[in-house]
This record gives sequence, C-alpha cells and structure tokens, in this order.
Amino acid sequence: MIVSKLKINLNQTQLVNIEFEIKSSLALIGQSGSGKSLTIKALLGMLPSGMDLELQVKSDFELISGKTVAFVPQNPFTALSPLTKIKKQFFSSKERVAELFDEVGLKSELLERFAPELSGGQLQRVVIAMALEKRPKLLLLDEPTTALDPDTKTMIIALLKRLQKKEAFKMLFVTHDIASAKDLCEDVCIIKNGHVVESGRLFEVLNAPKQEYTKTLIEANFANRNYRE
Repeated sequence: MIVSKLKINLNQTQLVNIEFEIKSSLALIGQSGSGKSLTIKALLGMLPSGMDLELQVKSDFELISGKTVAFVPQNPFTALSPLTKIKKQFFSSKERVAELFDEVGLKSELLERFAPELSGGQLQRVVIAMALEKRPKLLLLDEPTTALDPDTKTMIIALLKRLQKKEAFKMLFVTHDIASAKDLCEDVCIIKNGHVVESGRLFEVLNAPKQEYTKTLIEANFANRNYRE
C-alpha cells in the first residue's frame, strides 16, 4: 500500500493538492490541465525548476526512480533512441532481456532493429519491458494507450494486467480515458483543477458518480459503450 500527500505550488499559486492511496492499481483520471502529469513528475522527481513541492509518502519500500519506481510514457519514442538498436538500450543480461521480451510477447529478432522500424504497439511493449527490467515495486503509466488503435489498446491493457499479477507491482495509471482504466484498475481518483473531487472503487464510481464533473467524464468516454459489470 502506498499513501501519498502531494502539494505543488508555483509563484504562490497552488497547482496540485491531492491525497491518494495505491492499494493495488489506481487510476488518476481528469481532463487535460487537471494536474495528472504534474503528479507523475513529482513522484519521479522531474518537476520543472521553480515549482514548490511538498510530498509525503508512506510505503513499505523506498521510492527510488529507476530502481523501485518505473515509468511508461505516453509516447514510447520519448524513451527510445531512434539511432540505437533496441538491444543496446537495455542494461540487463541477454538472458534477462530475452525473458522480458517473452513476457511482453515480442520476438527476439526485434532486438536487432531500430525504434522507427517498429509499430506503435511493439514500441509500447518494448518500453514496458524496459520499465520491468529492474523488477520495480511501483509502475507509473502516463496515458500509455492514448496513441494506439482500439485493438492494440486492448492488447496493451491485457498485457499490463497479466504482468501486474505475475510481477506483483503496484500501478498508478494516469489517464483521461476511463474506458481503459475500467479494464485495468481497481480504484480511481477523479481529479479536477489539482484536487480530488471523487474517489473509491472504480466500478462503484462508474455506476453511481456523485459529482457532475465525474458524470461528464463518464458520458464522454462511454457514449456508445456499456460500462456496467
């Protein structure tokens, strides 16, 4: 379990003031500008200079970016060099890399290729493999399915769910896509203007939202989709 209290200020203006608990898998959902990306950057120690950060975390392990905390970005190209073969962008042994590729469903022959030669779904799986290289305790996901087609998105969500069960890491899934979160996360925090306006078990919030903002997000995501259990 990870309990976090986070406050971010800039020029005496409060941008984020939230508290959340990651029991297993938590979706942090909100519109653009709600504070989701700032939360991810704060946990990774990557906030822009000039921002005033107050972060309190209670956990059974120390949060160390790159060791106990791993990150999957929205755009996998930001995590990969286009001029270096995929195999040279890992730091583990050949055996460990082969194991990781097998876990994410990629053929080992792709290790000899460059990032621009792979599809979006393949690249995202490479980045997930990299994130799991050091067996993290917490996986941070920043809109990892946004740029994917529906079939690939479904595949990535199923992959993450299977890997979490196997590797026993906790997940913070930052997104505006409730449809993807529904298939991956147990709990949810709805964030608006840097504050949590609603939280709880994800299916309970979906089926009985208390805030108009939450209802608007749900309607925007499920206009043509049944989200009930």
